[in-house]
Amino acid sequence: MALMPKRVKHRKSQRGRIKGNATRGNKVVFGDFGLQATQGGWIKARTIEAGRIAAQQYVRGEGRLFIRIFPDKPVSSKPLETRMGKGKGEPEAWVAVIKPGTVLYELAGVTEQQAKICFARLASKMPVPVRLVQRRPA
Repeated sequence: MALMPKRVKHRKSQRGRIKGNATRGNKVVFGDFGLQATQGGWIKARTIEAGRIAAQQYVRGEGRLFIRIFPDKPVSSKPLETRMGKGKGEPEAWVAVIKPGTVLYELAGVTEQQAKICFARLASKMPVPVRLVQRRPA
């Protein structure tokens, strides 16, 4: 079940530009370890779901997984070999816009070694380079 918003204000959106680093969502808040993006980009809803499944299979019942991103941007495309004009294409996929420093996933209730192994599985599925970060003691 791919993530997507229940309703949106506008059905189609412009591409936009990713500028600067993340100022929100850049710290580990819910878990003990986090997977942080080191570059900006788009992450599709299907990729987020694939990462969730890979992490849940590894963690099983002992840890808790938190997904910190949500795909709320529609990406449209025109069919191949279509002539120019005739308007913008139909929404094809939903993506989450990621700035450098955004925490994508968090894990709680696991050791550091387990978190490293789990996030290594996730990192291979992500379209942006990522790194492991720990929660700072408050």
